[in-house]
Amino acid sequence: MWLPALFSVSSVLVLSAGNDVKDPDAVFAVNNVTDADTTVQPTFDNTTKRDYTAAVGQPAYLHCRVKNLGDRSVSWIRKRDLHILTVGVHTYSSDARFAALHTDGSDEWTLRVAHAQPRDSGGYECQVSTEPKISQSFWLTVVVSKAEILSGPELFVRAGSDINLTCIARHAPDPPSFIYWYRGTNVVNYAQRGGISVETEQRTRTSRLLIARASPRDSGNYTCAPSSSDSASVVVHVVSGERPAAMQSNALKTTPALPLTLILTIIFSQSRNVLAETLYAIQTFLPRLDINILKYITR
Repeated sequence: MWLPALFSVSSVLVLSAGNDVKDPDAVFAVNNVTDADTTVQPTFDNTTKRDYTAAVGQPAYLHCRVKNLGDRSVSWIRKRDLHILTVGVHTYSSDARFAALHTDGSDEWTLRVAHAQPRDSGGYECQVSTEPKISQSFWLTVVVSKAEILSGPELFVRAGSDINLTCIARHAPDPPSFIYWYRGTNVVNYAQRGGISVETEQRTRTSRLLIARASPRDSGNYTCAPSSSDSASVVVHVVSGERPAAMQSNALKTTPALPLTLILTIIFSQSRNVLAETLYAIQTFLPRLDINILKYITR
């Protein structure tokens, strides 16, 4: 009878010596730790970008990385209406633009929004089915990217000088992969006419079109079309002469007219010397005022 007891005590003593545990109850507790207690819980990669911008009509991507996912599932939720968009790689939205992208063995679960629209702007949530659930928030901004030609909608160029057009892709989330220039409906033809060059800087989203020694044949509607932005156009007039008639006509339209009441007030309220000086200043400001009228009034 004493032999089994001695064996049991010896076993406890051996375990105690090997694990530095003096309480036999502690040994029992160690041997009864469940598998659930040793399971590593899922965690989010907090270095992931959380704020995204996309251009209208282009796909938007939100990237969620979850470590130690195990047998849990990842869902994407739209926060404004708490609508479940995807669970795992399955889509639970009637809007087919939403889809979950995942590669087996990867920690990354990506929400793709095809043909993003301004209404897609807002908060989204990447959620893991732990108990309790854990989640990570993301924000998407969908912008309208537009091209702008710095010369404005219309440009007058004297024959023999250069046409120099600068186009900028405003509010483009990413540099455009290309920026095309059109004259009318045709791409600007570099081979057909010499002296044409285009310089595109993707980092600044800028493109410059230079047409050297312009002639009236170069007149037309020029369009700048970035890959991911709305296009912009300018009408170019190549005209002969030092001061083209069209330019003079536009200048006259912007010349302010002198109110008749102001002229009458000056005539009847000022002395002759002050009147002469005042009208001279007016004539200098308004070269259209007939000099003969000044001579008649001041004589």
